[in-house]
Amino acid sequence: MNKTNRVLFLCTGNYYRSRYAEEIFNHQAGLEGLGWHAFSRAVAAKLFPENVGPMSPYTLNALQAKGIAPGGAARGPALCTVDDFAQAALVVALKYAEHRPMIERRFAGVAHRVEYWNVDDIEFLDPPTALGKIDELVGRLIGSLQSRQR
Repeated sequence: MNKTNRVLFLCTGNYYRSRYAEEIFNHQAGLEGLGWHAFSRAVAAKLFPENVGPMSPYTLNALQAKGIAPGGAARGPALCTVDDFAQAALVVALKYAEHRPMIERRFAGVAHRVEYWNVDDIEFLDPPTALGKIDELVGRLIGSLQSRQR
């Protein structure tokens, strides 16, 4: 798949928010026949050993409740590289205040490409509310991409 139809979702640990955004986007894009595909990565300098399993139970449970079988359920969190930016036409980080400093420190040369959403991590916002915001934002993004294709 070429970069012209790929979205990269970024969050701190690639365990909860970005993984949910990736799976919801891919599910919705598939239903809409959009021809876009999402992938996700962590912007932290290292992964967090306290994150048990490949994906947050909150993410898995929310997807299961929607009847979505996550395509990336077996993949563990992955650190972002500059090459990941090169593989994406669109880059979205889930929280401006949290992620912008990390992105500017680790990826200064491509930081200007990042669009920021405003979805707090679990210690600041309960999962149903946070994941609901991601549902809404992904829906808006898909609508925007559909209008570009018309």
